Amino acid sequence: MLIKRNPNGIELPFSSEITPQAVYEERRAFLARVAATAVVGSSLWEMANREAFAQGAALPRLAATRNAGFSTNENQTSFNDATHYNNYYEFGTDKSDPAENAHTLRTRPWMVQIDGEVKKPMTIDIDRLTKLAPLEERVYRLRCVEGWSMVIPWVGYSLSNLIKQVEPTGNAKYVEFVTLADRTQMPGVKSRVLDWPYVEGLRMDEAMHPLTLLTVGMYGQVLPNQNGAPVRLVVPWKYGFKSAKSIVRIRFVKDQPKTAWNGIAANEYGFYSNVNPNVDHPRWSQATERRIGEGGLFTPKRKTLMFNGYSEVASLYTGMDLKKFY
Repeated sequence: MLIKRNPNGIELPFSSEITPQAVYEERRAFLARVAATAVVGSSLWEMANREAFAQGAALPRLAATRNAGFSTNENQTSFNDATHYNNYYEFGTDKSDPAENAHTLRTRPWMVQIDGEVKKPMTIDIDRLTKLAPLEERVYRLRCVEGWSMVIPWVGYSLSNLIKQVEPTGNAKYVEFVTLADRTQMPGVKSRVLDWPYVEGLRMDEAMHPLTLLTVGMYGQVLPNQNGAPVRLVVPWKYGFKSAKSIVRIRFVKDQPKTAWNGIAANEYGFYSNVNPNVDHPRWSQATERRIGEGGLFTPKRKTLMFNGYSEVASLYTGMDLKKFY
């Protein structure tokens, strides 16, 4: 994302990042019209979800207990910013594209296949998956490799709860996450910007860490489509692209998975992609970040924290050269 500066050196977003009220209202009206013509044959749940998406209304609520031990007290990013400033290339490459285009995503029915090096493979529907463990709300920092950040209250449970259910074998060294790639629902999949489907992966100890969140909601509601509905991963000490959205398969494997961004630009996107202010991306400094919604048009930069401030994961990388394993 390009940034311009004023004479005082303060970073300003381009005007394309600032949606005029009239345009915003017209988008809402357009989405409402689209939703009105797309509900034939849909379940009641999906109909309500699409209508809420189109009208900007609240999505279905989720009962969750706040986990203060895993939460930051920093000011939360507004719901509007968190749902209208997104990277989700399956729906387009501009930050506003996911919010405009993701109404086409059908999140019911939804099945997740879990297989590979496990003793108890399963295919589970989203409702059973949501109830597999008690839901928690965790307020995590989110850091994008592009140099911007947010603070979001996610709803889910530690991925380790699911992993224990399927009982990985001793051959399971990594966990691979495969996301939906459906041209009929996702206009961006028709492009060649990435090799589809989008694939991400974690080392087994990273996947088992209690901070790693299997996520089904945010801001006390089910996930909006543009934020990875109905189920995604959130790994708060890694750059945001490591947190796979709209997951349809979780596979336990012996070898390091070939992940989406690492596969097309390994010199820019390492497999680990831990937030590290001392290792710059070729196009973006990682020493500082811009917090979305903080300061309005005049957004000061703040220093980036090692592991995005989650120092409890440092022991996972003891003895590793973090400039080599970036």
